[in-house]
Amino acid sequence: MGERRKAAVALGIVTEPPHGVLFVERGAHLRDHPGQIGLPGGSVDPEDEGDLERTVLRELREEVGVEPARVRIVGRLREVSQRRNNFDVTPFVALVEPGPFTIDGSETAGLFTIPLATVLSDALRDGEVAYAGLTIPSLVLDYEGRQVWGLTAQILRIFNEAWRADGSTVRAAVEAALAP
Repeated sequence: MGERRKAAVALGIVTEPPHGVLFVERGAHLRDHPGQIGLPGGSVDPEDEGDLERTVLRELREEVGVEPARVRIVGRLREVSQRRNNFDVTPFVALVEPGPFTIDGSETAGLFTIPLATVLSDALRDGEVAYAGLTIPSLVLDYEGRQVWGLTAQILRIFNEAWRADGSTVRAAVEAALAP
């Protein structure tokens, strides 16, 4: 199986209405998950010194041009293990101040948002996706012609569960920050 690798992703919520959640479309030329929709993030680098928050802040800067000064991490969700690529992925809920976004064309083909209200709605469903000639059962979120599935959809479900939990600190922190 090989050694497990650590990664971190940001469930980045833009603080300006309609409070979209940031998603990236991976480049079609990439070895891992070409053309798929994901959350900004990636593997821990030596410069992160094992700190997953540093990883997610670095990846936001590298992938979508968001400087750490525009980001406030308000929650850490439970780790998700990716079987196929031996990654243990830690999602962070982050508030992202509005401003310019600059995608890194070497990794990212596009950047878009899905409204937080949609992410938190019942739009996330059990379904199937066609990928690499296979039909794969997966959680799915369809939005404006794009399909979020796989590990990213699992993270959205974990976020929904954390949001709805009694006494949710994630919900309280996000709602307080987004209050008019």
